[in-house]
Amino acid sequence: MLTHRSLHSLRLLLLLYVSAGAMKFNMFKKSPRPQEGNVRLSGSVGNSEGRVEVYHDGQWGTVCDDNWDMAEAQVVCRQLSFPGAKSVIIGREYTQAPGPIWLDDINCKGTEKHLVACEFKSWGETDCSHKEDVGVVCQTGSTNETIADSTHSLDHSISLADDLGQIFDSGNGCDFLILVRSPTENIQENGTTEMAQTNICAHKVILSQFPLFNVSEGISNITVDVSSSCQRLFPSFVRYIYTRKIDVTLSSAICVHWMASTFGVQQLMEDVGRLFSKVVPDDSVFDSQVSIYNYAVETNDLILMENCIQFLAWNYQNLTMSPAWTGLPVELLGALLTRSDLVATDEYFVLQSVERWITEHEGSVSSESQAELLSHIRFPMIPAEKLYELESNSSLYSSHKTMYREKMLPAFQFNILLFSKLVTNPKFSKDSADYQPRIYTSSPWSIVVDPSKKTRSHSAPFITRRRQGYYQDPYLYNPTVAPYTQSVSFRTPLHSSLIFKSNTINWEASVFDSASDCSRKGLRCDSFPVAWLAPNHNPSDILYRNRVMMMCKGRYVCQVHGFKGFLAPITVNGTSCLCPNDQYTYRVVVRPEYV
Repeated sequence: MLTHRSLHSLRLLLLLYVSAGAMKFNMFKKSPRPQEGNVRLSGSVGNSEGRVEVYHDGQWGTVCDDNWDMAEAQVVCRQLSFPGAKSVIIGREYTQAPGPIWLDDINCKGTEKHLVACEFKSWGETDCSHKEDVGVVCQTGSTNETIADSTHSLDHSISLADDLGQIFDSGNGCDFLILVRSPTENIQENGTTEMAQTNICAHKVILSQFPLFNVSEGISNITVDVSSSCQRLFPSFVRYIYTRKIDVTLSSAICVHWMASTFGVQQLMEDVGRLFSKVVPDDSVFDSQVSIYNYAVETNDLILMENCIQFLAWNYQNLTMSPAWTGLPVELLGALLTRSDLVATDEYFVLQSVERWITEHEGSVSSESQAELLSHIRFPMIPAEKLYELESNSSLYSSHKTMYREKMLPAFQFNILLFSKLVTNPKFSKDSADYQPRIYTSSPWSIVVDPSKKTRSHSAPFITRRRQGYYQDPYLYNPTVAPYTQSVSFRTPLHSSLIFKSNTINWEASVFDSASDCSRKGLRCDSFPVAWLAPNHNPSDILYRNRVMMMCKGRYVCQVHGFKGFLAPITVNGTSCLCPNDQYTYRVVVRPEYV
């Protein structure tokens, strides 16, 4: 029931009622009509299981189960934006299959982005019947929660939010009609696409806060064309304008963001943009992250673009091993290579990954673009032993010989000369990115600290720890971890250049989650958790810009923090990815620079 205050507001709205012409917005450029090579699952109640069908020559057709296994299923499920495949279904009778059998004897590697990119007989060439139509069951999320079902509530509500929500729900006194249309897959007799429609009755006084609705005198309705997947979400978006409350999932995030961007609802657009980076880590094949980046470029959303690039830079190593790597846009790869917060085993790994990407795109990427990508490699940061072998081991050395030689000369100088000697060279720039380390995780420059595996004992000397033994992390960067200790110790050279290889320094690292942990080290900490990293002595001529990475389940890097002194506060609630059961671990990284 409406309150007295709501009724008063409603009377004001009624006074504003006018009717006039119409205005039309095209929200989405892309038509949802099937495109050549699209796939879908049919004949089942659930959307994650069904008979595999592919669109070709204006018609949907099925796929024969000959040679079909999990590699093909993975391609289909990822093309449909599921995380992966659960199983292959052979011999199950779904609803009757219309149309031809388009594909037979298909052979996929499992990394293809589209089913039709796999090897198969010619279209329609088959000896199968529809009884041999193949089906698949796709994963709907991680083992902890379904990606699409992970709901995040955004609440920017102010006073009267609930009252205004009731006014919207009731439709009483509405004076502005929004006709939301989306095309279906049906073609009408006159050859046009059939449109599905939803009518939303709203109030001018509310929508007038956002000029892009064009709520003005003489206009009483607009038509909004959206994709079929976003049509059902438009009422919730309009209701947000009344209440400043909305629930968003990964599956709805792009629709909600586009609506907010199109109609200038800035706060919602920014919050959904930040939400992307919290939910996309569940996509282990990185298709979601790259798609969101492409969407950010298309909409010129610089904040969302930066969030995507940052996450991909932090998780660069996993990205290079994912199916999305080969399809990475050259502009995105270039943006990643300019960053000092890129996380990788070492710079040689970065070079190898770029060479592999270029080799796979040799026919489509110009020599100039290849050279531009390679110019972002920080050759002085490549370990000296790898530099010596580069000419014989590099797959692109012969085709870019001049550029490699120009880069390798100062890299060799960096490894055998002090900065004080290099500065006499007019071509040397201390501030050049080539001489700035990224976040390198190879041994001995980093170590994992797991606060959940600590005891009450204080840290032991470095040699004692080695005798106690280490175990290997099976997934990420193959780190060494000292288990069941409050702090871990490790040794690094003073600096990454070759002249310091025999000069070492001992480090001790821990993550404190209480004031008592800090006090045992004679420290005062203002927030928790907080990372601690301290050397046994502090070389006066070397500056260390060390980092701590917060990781989820040892796989995704969620945050990167710099140390101020020996401490680096960590903000768990502001992390860029949500980790089930707070399964966070931490990796500290030593990053030496010359003063």
